[in-house]
Amino acid sequence: MSSSEVCNESVFSIFFRKNANALRNYLYYKFGNLSQAEDITQDAFIKLWQNCADVPLEKAKSYVYTIATNSSLNVITHEKVKLKYQKRNTQNVRIHENPEFLLEESQFKEKLLKAIEKLNETQRVAFLMHRIDGKKYSEIAEILNISVKAVEKRIHIALTELRKEFDYFK
Repeated sequence: MSSSEVCNESVFSIFFRKNANALRNYLYYKFGNLSQAEDITQDAFIKLWQNCADVPLEKAKSYVYTIATNSSLNVITHEKVKLKYQKRNTQNVRIHENPEFLLEESQFKEKLLKAIEKLNETQRVAFLMHRIDGKKYSEIAEILNISVKAVEKRIHIALTELRKEFDYFK
């Protein structure tokens, strides 16, 4: 009986550092709850560690994504999913910006968030993974287990829908 590479602490640690943030962001974009995404990400990696002998390294990424997605679906059953953004702790000094500009900026951000919330889940997830995480279409396709063409279509449709909300995006 041979032990899986995943059971090696240094291999597991490297795998965790390489994939944990991306998994957390994926869950956040998909389900809209940051603390839930963080908890479920941790749980998925704990389950991977507990089952490391049964999961080959090349299947580990798919394993944690599947565990995390299923756990998230169980947690949010019967809830309406709303996308929320975590406010970043950036203390921008805006002394020289006029109040009218600040109001317009605030209204624009609110309108953008509402427009992104209106996207269907598949479009929203692909769009945010590309635009926020900077993932390539091929990376998104691998994570979502779809073709690159499907990713392109989802992002194209998302942009089309967002353009409908904002005339000056054209």
